[in-house]
Amino acid sequence: MGEVTHEQVNLMLRLYEMRREPRLREARSWFVSNFHAQSMDEVMKNFPPNSEAGTNIRMMVSYWEMVASIVNRGLIDEEFFFENSGEQWVVWDRFRPIIAAWRESMKYPQMLSNLEEQCKRLDAWREKRAPGSTEALRQRLQQMARAQAQGK
Repeated sequence: MGEVTHEQVNLMLRLYEMRREPRLREARSWFVSNFHAQSMDEVMKNFPPNSEAGTNIRMMVSYWEMVASIVNRGLIDEEFFFENSGEQWVVWDRFRPIIAAWRESMKYPQMLSNLEEQCKRLDAWREKRAPGSTEALRQRLQQMARAQAQGK
């Protein structure tokens, strides 16, 4: 385990406080329940940029991209962070099917690159401790999405 400083703990607590902010909490709840896009066409049709849904998406990706940048730069011990957070993986997993098209449409090949890199390391960290857990989580989230879609 890495050495965790009081400063890193305080930063981690501040990031957690930000996640509890009512508008971001609302966006997080919406995102986990509703964002299951498989193409950029689907994103543009169902979650237009100036809609409430589009705002929720931007809030989630900008928050987690910022946090990933902080962790990637070593401002918070990565293992300490991984021990206490996993939501960023869900965000990245939802974007994996569309990220190449989104990057191309924005002409920004680095879009969400901090989040992508961090989640690759999170996958490896999780698999080292609990082999098969990443795929099990992915399957569980897919089951939940199917059940939710059937309930609508």
